[in-house]
Amino acid sequence: FFFLMIRRPPRSTQSRSSAASDVYKRQVSTQSTWGYQFKFFKQMTNKVDVSNLDKQIEQLMACKPLPEVEVRALCDKAKEILHQESNVQPVRAPVTVCGDIHGQFHDLMELFKIGGTPPETNYLFMGDYVDRGYNSVETVTLLVALKVRYRDRITLTRGNHESRQITQVYGFYDECTRKYGNPNVWLYFTELFDYLPLTAVVEGKFFCLHGGISPSIDTLDQIRQLDRVQEVPHEGPMCDLLWSDPDERSGWAISPRGAGYVFGQDISEQFNHTNNLQMIARAHQLFKDGYMPTHSNNVVTIFSAPNYCYRCGNLAAIMEVDEQLRTQYIQFDPAPDQTLSHLSLIHI
Repeated sequence: FFFLMIRRPPRSTQSRSSAASDVYKRQVSTQSTWGYQFKFFKQMTNKVDVSNLDKQIEQLMACKPLPEVEVRALCDKAKEILHQESNVQPVRAPVTVCGDIHGQFHDLMELFKIGGTPPETNYLFMGDYVDRGYNSVETVTLLVALKVRYRDRITLTRGNHESRQITQVYGFYDECTRKYGNPNVWLYFTELFDYLPLTAVVEGKFFCLHGGISPSIDTLDQIRQLDRVQEVPHEGPMCDLLWSDPDERSGWAISPRGAGYVFGQDISEQFNHTNNLQMIARAHQLFKDGYMPTHSNNVVTIFSAPNYCYRCGNLAAIMEVDEQLRTQYIQFDPAPDQTLSHLSLIHI
């Protein structure tokens, strides 16, 4: 097997534009508390109705971006929903657990073809919806629209790429400005990303998150107490949950990614025992077969972007958890039809 290591850009990395830099500074300065940050445009929020959502989802399923004003309203409604969710969002089985998507829209359609289309199948996505792929805009807009339409059947948690700094380096910022002619849609989504739950737990037994556990965290209750409505910090427990990886060594060690830690089987076993968990399910690492159980099945990594970056040649996988909490891994290949829709522009 092999995996691909993504490193965090140095802290000194500058914003891609002065507009993005100004937005970043303004947002960080206003994100100290949940109540202060929970602002959105009330005149837009109530305009998202079921019939309109269904039309938007149909359009997005055809890989056609929504107009900017509709993205703005959709993100505002999603904030309202996500604000009510926990840092450790409870999820009922049956559910299909998915790893990184990274803007590979046509492969997301293949995932739905293999696993079932919402709302017939319940889904839990563990972050990294954007960057790298050609269609981050359409991918993340569709997943947010599905969340707003079927809020109890779609769970979205935050990945390390759901941040302002990372998206300015790995493609989402550039894609938004290219397709819309300005960075506003990037702004709407990066504000929304602050509201995404950090983790989820399926029936109290499968702890699902993007990265891994933290030396600062022993219990799920400690995660529930974190203030998540902020840009991903460069260090600390919130950073660790989105950046850490399992490792073959025992104990803790600093991650070569430049953020988070690597942790051994002794750590994952103790965490699962303390919290009465069956397994940690996480994403964040590419494996050739699309998934990789490790630490004597205390941890499994799931990666759902086949042929990552359109050149890595890997399979993708999803994990189905049934009502009896039995798991099944389903692998899939890239979608056969990779169109040139990434070249489309929308100036609305």
